[in-house]
Amino acid sequence: DNVIVINAEKINLTGNKLDDKTYIRHTGYPGGQRTLTAKVMQQKNPALLVEKAIKGMLPKNKLGAELFRNLNVYVGSEHKHGAQTPKTVNLNDLK
Repeated sequence: DNVIVINAEKINLTGNKLDDKTYIRHTGYPGGQRTLTAKVMQQKNPALLVEKAIKGMLPKNKLGAELFRNLNVYVGSEHKHGAQTPKTVNLNDLK
């Protein structure tokens, strides 16, 4: 089953994570390490913030890669998976 996450821009982090948490990537060139804080990443692409959080919880093997393909993250409440008749799970009800 596919998992559809909507309203990715409404995610909030606890504590000082918005300023302190950094995401590191490498361009492939010498000295090409680049960092972004969670606040900057949330402004640029909030869907990527959610995707990275979920991918970090999955196993780092072929099974994890296959599971990650089932994830769809969208900014805003619109998505293109209406034909699959998705069931709504409100995370606030699970607390």
